[in-house]
Amino acid sequence: MSMRFLAIFALILACASVPTRAQDVAAPFDADLQRLAEILGGLHYLRGICGSNEGNKWRNEMQALIDAETPAGERRTRMIAGFNRGYNGFQQTYRSCTPAATVAIRRYIEEGSKISRDLTARYAN
Repeated sequence: MSMRFLAIFALILACASVPTRAQDVAAPFDADLQRLAEILGGLHYLRGICGSNEGNKWRNEMQALIDAETPAGERRTRMIAGFNRGYNGFQQTYRSCTPAATVAIRRYIEEGSKISRDLTARYAN
């Protein structure tokens, strides 16, 4: 996995931040944020079992997303649940790094990058 690509993904993710919302109202991009949270959870688990030595990198990316979006109430709960769903889904499937896990990592990074680019293009100020 290219470290450059991972760095670009992290940069795109950081750029995907959107304005803070004072209310617990669903935003038009909430489905994308929830999917991105699920991807981050999956990457947190998969990169760990595949020996990436990244520690809490993907969990920290999720925290940065929550900090940037500052969701409240049910929105926050849904984002966290998405992360946990992504993590737990792969935890139940993979106990060690396999070729399929490596493919999943690559696909998740590609999908997460696309979501980040799309959100940035559509909603960035």
